[in-house]
Amino acid sequence: MDASGVNPRLLALIEEEKRKVIANEIIAKLTDTCWDKCITGSIGSSFSNSEVSCLSNCAARFAELKMHIMQQFQKR
Repeated sequence: MDASGVNPRLLALIEEEKRKVIANEIIAKLTDTCWDKCITGSIGSSFSNSEVSCLSNCAARFAELKMHIMQQFQKR
């Protein structure tokens, strides 16, 4: 145990769980954002070519933006 009496392994586990929660929140936001932007027709058995392209581009841009934001925070 460290000086505060908390097990370091427990702290590491808590931090890992926090990272998982953040990742899940990002994925949920990505899904909501891209779905609302790209899916314009009625829901059927498959997406149109334009919907597939839009979803792919939206996800890529979303990921790039998140990486850029994270890099800016790390610089501070």
